[in-house]
Amino acid sequence: MASDSQRRFYTQSPSNAPSTTTLLQSGGGSQVVQAAFARAPQSLRSTQSYNTLVRPPLRVTALTASRLTASISDKFSLSPDPSSWGATLAMNLEEPDDELHNPDPRRDRKNDLGGSVFTYRGLTNLGCLIFLALGMLTLFAGYPMISYFTKQALSNEGGFNIGGINASGQIPTMTNNYGLIDVDTPSSAHTYTSFADSSQWQLVFSDEFEVENRTFWPGDDPYWEAVNLHYWQTNDLEWYYPDQVTTRNGALEITLSEREMNNLTFTSALISTWNKFCFTGGMVLASVSLPGSNNVSVWSMGNLGRVGYGASLEGMWPYSYDACDVGTAPNQTINGVPAAALTGNPYDSSELSYLPGQRLSRCTCKGESHPGPVHSDGTYVGRSAPEIDVFESQVILEGQVSQSAQWAPMNYGYQWTNTSQTYQIPNPDITQLNSYLGGVYQQATSGVTNTSYAADGGVSETRGFPIATNDAVFPQYISWIANDIVGWTLDAGALVADKVTEISDRPIPQEPMYLIANLGISENFQTVDFTNLIFPATMRIDWIRVYQPKGSINIGCDPKDYPTAAYINEYMEAYTNPNLTTWKTDFNQPFPKNNLTTGC
Repeated sequence: MASDSQRRFYTQSPSNAPSTTTLLQSGGGSQVVQAAFARAPQSLRSTQSYNTLVRPPLRVTALTASRLTASISDKFSLSPDPSSWGATLAMNLEEPDDELHNPDPRRDRKNDLGGSVFTYRGLTNLGCLIFLALGMLTLFAGYPMISYFTKQALSNEGGFNIGGINASGQIPTMTNNYGLIDVDTPSSAHTYTSFADSSQWQLVFSDEFEVENRTFWPGDDPYWEAVNLHYWQTNDLEWYYPDQVTTRNGALEITLSEREMNNLTFTSALISTWNKFCFTGGMVLASVSLPGSNNVSVWSMGNLGRVGYGASLEGMWPYSYDACDVGTAPNQTINGVPAAALTGNPYDSSELSYLPGQRLSRCTCKGESHPGPVHSDGTYVGRSAPEIDVFESQVILEGQVSQSAQWAPMNYGYQWTNTSQTYQIPNPDITQLNSYLGGVYQQATSGVTNTSYAADGGVSETRGFPIATNDAVFPQYISWIANDIVGWTLDAGALVADKVTEISDRPIPQEPMYLIANLGISENFQTVDFTNLIFPATMRIDWIRVYQPKGSINIGCDPKDYPTAAYINEYMEAYTNPNLTTWKTDFNQPFPKNNLTTGC
């Protein structure tokens, strides 16, 4: 406890206090309440210094420090009892802010009865709250949904419209059968031994057609859709109509009938998986029975061209090309060069090609409309709609099927490199090379295989093709299967560069391919034997299956390395209006500029 000598208070009377604070002033102004603060000793700054440059500084002892601390603390201390300050604490003392604390029933009666919130201020406050609430809702709920739907393409789930509904707004019913692999496919068929190296390939798509009475109008089926058009490209004599195809007795049935429609004598059907199911590389197998001598086909095409829709195909079919040279030009010439392209047709020594040029070539200028992708050198990858046929039926002296692929640009005389190193035919008694090599619209590599026909469609044989597109996994090739054995095989070396026509290699197709099945009648391929034809004629497909090497699964119509969706959506009318037969004239769209013929 400090002694009185150690604790000293410096006080002054209120009358002469140099530092005072007015706490309260009365209404009359006559009474002033002041607080006298303790004052410290005379400042050290005002004390005469006795220090010199040679004398030590003033020593501050513990006692001095204690006194300084106590005086500073006491200087700003007031008594906790307000009465000691000299302030008037009477209850009836009027103060300027009394009316804020004293309610008056008469004065406040209007407010006490309440009022309307629908005032300008009330509506403003309410609107602000609503705006903040909507802002918070948009930020935490709306923004994620907006981001998702603007970045993710809405799927039609294999149907006609978003969500899988058909044209009438209904969801088609295929009980337990929405998957890529049909539930009716036997487990023994879920793998298949490769014809090339005995490796096991995995089933990635199948349709057993066991569900009765399926229909294939737009939106009715998750994978297949029938067209409603005339297939003028091959001068067909029939109209393709969706009600000519259905499923019956465990098979898909396409019927060709003598039924007049749109000024044509016959009616049949063509169905495809365009833009619904596609595969890149792999093996297609189908068990098919052929009806008489009609033109029956199961085949595939690149997804950037839709079968029967001419505008989508102009400049796309049947190219398989990724070079920037004269092979991409109209008629395979630039200013009449090379001369070989002007006389390369083996049938009459005329022009080799009537094709309009590759629309989406490697020569395409940057910034032009092209689905991509882009090579490391900045040039576009050449894109197209190539064609590979599982089979096309024909009748000469006996039942035969042509198993082929179509190509562009073309070799001189349509003559591909057919040496023992570029193709193999295991059994020449069953399969021979086709004498037909192509024409002004396509070059063909084709083998002809003997087969069976039945007027009632009762004889089924398995046909197909395995195609290897990635030479990092397998050498590039296409093999054609007839009755569960290899009919013939074409290696990539058969379509190497041709110095005569100055074109480069035509690679085995890398495009995502879709499936097509049709039954037609045309005199473009051979003379039609109307006398012996039997109508109606029915083509039956027991099943169709697609396999791919394990570890190399690549399905879908819009793969990242060969996208198609954005381009198709941009030009959807060309893919949905069969009356648009050409890209330039009917659809009124130009080919993209290229640095070879038009300049960038």
